Amino acid sequence: MDNLFEIYFGQDFDIFGETVPEIVARYKKDFRHHYQKLIREIDLFRNRHPNDLDTAFHQRYWRHFSAEPWGYTTVSFLEEVQRLLRE
Repeated sequence: MDNLFEIYFGQDFDIFGETVPEIVARYKKDFRHHYQKLIREIDLFRNRHPNDLDTAFHQRYWRHFSAEPWGYTTVSFLEEVQRLLRE
């Protein structure tokens, strides 16, 4: 997860695309043999933080990423990333 949120959705996200689908597609292309692992990592993170997902996500990624400017909540963003990875 760190790679996706700190690099692909970090300060220079526009290197990888302008929209969430474009950035996730680029991630899938760059990590074609490992992106399935990200789906599992997101599931694990969500399962570890069933009652404090927003807080845990913010504490881990606040320097690099926030879902709100993209028009998402933490939950909806993680769901969207997983959906795009599964396509």
